[in-house]
Amino acid sequence: MRDITLLIMLLTLAWMAWRQPWVGVLGLVFVGVMHPQGYATDFMRSFPAYFALLIVVAFSGGWHLFRQRAWPRRFWDWQLGLVVLLWIWFICSTYFAINPLPARDKLIEVTKLLPELLLVLLFINTPEKLRWLLLTIAFSLAVVVLKGGYWAVITGFHDRVYGPPGSPYGGNNEFAVATTMAIPLLFMWFRSLDSRWPRWAVGMLIFLSFASALSSWSRGGLLSLGAVSLLLVWHSRRKWLAIPLLLAGVGLVFVGLPEAWFARMGTMGAPELEGSAASRLTIWRIGWDYALQHPWFGSGFESWVLFTPPDAEFRAWHSAYVQMAAEHGLVGLGLWGLLLGGTLVNLSRLIGQGRRQSMPWLVDQAASLRTALVAYMVGAAFLSIAYWELLYLLITAAIVLQYVMWLAHNPNKGPGARLSEFFTVTSDSNGQYPLRP
Repeated sequence: MRDITLLIMLLTLAWMAWRQPWVGVLGLVFVGVMHPQGYATDFMRSFPAYFALLIVVAFSGGWHLFRQRAWPRRFWDWQLGLVVLLWIWFICSTYFAINPLPARDKLIEVTKLLPELLLVLLFINTPEKLRWLLLTIAFSLAVVVLKGGYWAVITGFHDRVYGPPGSPYGGNNEFAVATTMAIPLLFMWFRSLDSRWPRWAVGMLIFLSFASALSSWSRGGLLSLGAVSLLLVWHSRRKWLAIPLLLAGVGLVFVGLPEAWFARMGTMGAPELEGSAASRLTIWRIGWDYALQHPWFGSGFESWVLFTPPDAEFRAWHSAYVQMAAEHGLVGLGLWGLLLGGTLVNLSRLIGQGRRQSMPWLVDQAASLRTALVAYMVGAAFLSIAYWELLYLLITAAIVLQYVMWLAHNPNKGPGARLSEFFTVTSDSNGQYPLRP
């Protein structure tokens, strides 16, 4: 029955994609992030659902662009340049890889992200479409969180929560970070609603997201959750209410969680005394030493299998930063870190611009993206998640937000979209005029 349901869902998304390419892009994001194939039990488990939908969206998009002669205008941002340089460096490090065959396979797998990101850049070109993109990412994760949060509550947080089988965040640690990345997007969704019952429904999803992250028993997830909570309070329009709620939530954590949970979290203060944490320290030292000895191209994709000690509890880099440095050298780490840090700076600038020009939608979207990226950067210190689709989707969304603001100030260069309704107009002594930076 699950497989039939998934097939019907896929056919529906394909039909919607053929009618409206940008809606198809949202469907593609939904399938990629939620990974519904992980819940299949029969023929849909091995069916290439994502690739099939990608083909439909690509053909539909090409046909609509040809028929309407609505070719996208040229727009270049330094973040796009960094993405291109990063992938070029991936190719270079793969050429010099010490584990060549797995490295080439991984390069192909990572490069499969690019068509989806390109489709997002082509067809998500207004504030409203971007809002739907962010809501789609939030909803895709919330579907999984709904099950995980329910399980956390009924078990009294005594059992660990995991993500969809076969997905990039199927493990409890990965699932915790993905969940914390979804929380700021859910808060953006919550603030955009006016009706009472939908707000209650999204509010329940936010609560279950916090419950899922805590019940993952993930130490990195806890740090990500703490960073997200502080930033949510910082961006709150009602800090007089947000701060007491945060303190009340912390109190409930101390009352409701079992002692074994606190014992596990307590090992963060002395990682060398705990088995899995100690093995991470060992592989981090090995990775950094190799990166310092080979700062240009590193060891290539999937080299961790050659470095991880055979007696280690887990065999992986267990840090996206070590992963990038060891596999692509200090140059690769620098490009990747500059992409992340530069995106945060751009989003901070857009938040300031939105506040100065009274654009609450811009503040909400930029702040939710920035908070989600901070959650990733904290959690990535303890997990090998440098090539997550979710990360590059958020970076692409930040580029789209920059593009939307560029269109606002260059209306004659846009694709004909009606953007005026999204931008505040104010007046001076000479009358009405659109706000400028």
